[in-house]
Amino acid sequence: MALKDVLVWLDQTNRSSTHLRLAADLARRHGSYMTALYVREWNPAQLAHRRTAELAGRPLADVERLNHTVEAALDDSAVKAQAEVASIAAEYGIAIDWRVADGEANRVLPQYARYADLCVLDAEIPAASTSAGYRFSEEMLFVAGRPVLLVPRTSGRATLGGHVAVAWNSSRAAARAINDALPLLERSERATVIAVNPADFIGQHDSLPLKNLLEHLQRHGISAHCVELTGVPPAEIADTLQQRARAEGADLLVAGAHGHMWLRDVLLGSVTRDLLSRLRLPVMMSH
Repeated sequence: MALKDVLVWLDQTNRSSTHLRLAADLARRHGSYMTALYVREWNPAQLAHRRTAELAGRPLADVERLNHTVEAALDDSAVKAQAEVASIAAEYGIAIDWRVADGEANRVLPQYARYADLCVLDAEIPAASTSAGYRFSEEMLFVAGRPVLLVPRTSGRATLGGHVAVAWNSSRAAARAINDALPLLERSERATVIAVNPADFIGQHDSLPLKNLLEHLQRHGISAHCVELTGVPPAEIADTLQQRARAEGADLLVAGAHGHMWLRDVLLGSVTRDLLSRLRLPVMMSH
């Protein structure tokens, strides 16, 4: 298996190159092509300004001038972002494809993501089009159709994929995530499986022993060691996973995304929601 096509999302709200640099490091590690997608989407302040002008009955010429000003700002932002992407690509020695698309990010990005192996997002950037109350990253997990790698600006990591930690609870989502992460695991220098409260797996998911998972990874040429953590309260699982992954020296955590798009408020798994809300380490999630 190979990771050959990495997609990175950008828009005018991006003020950090953290996720760009880590995506570039990952692309260099795997010999991948990196596509940088800039979505020309109005931000909430710009949308509110135009809405106010329209509701106030401002002359059409005023509204058109406002539209022109915002479009010019979007173009300027895109030019700056393209220059930064080109500089980082040259620094890391990778091939890039620069794309610009108009529209709402929550509609445009999934369409591009479906033609990539992995979608990398700045976890702290919301999209203007995101449904009220939902994070953009949360929405992408359910609609992209590809694994999503979320990068917090506070990760403090300079590499991505050198040491991969895997969260395992014997669920369908965890199995899906590990399968999607096999290209990363096969190219990693180290791999660690973190099982929290493994005794809870038995019966709940018809679990096989953890040694079966390690044997499965070994058949893919992945020599992983396992860390078992017991007695962890459910509310602390997400934080415990990240703390242990960081303590082990991992630069990436792989986890399954539990929940259903159409009932996110009720059925989004508590560990998934906790990870998304308190992200401290790059996390690759699959649904």
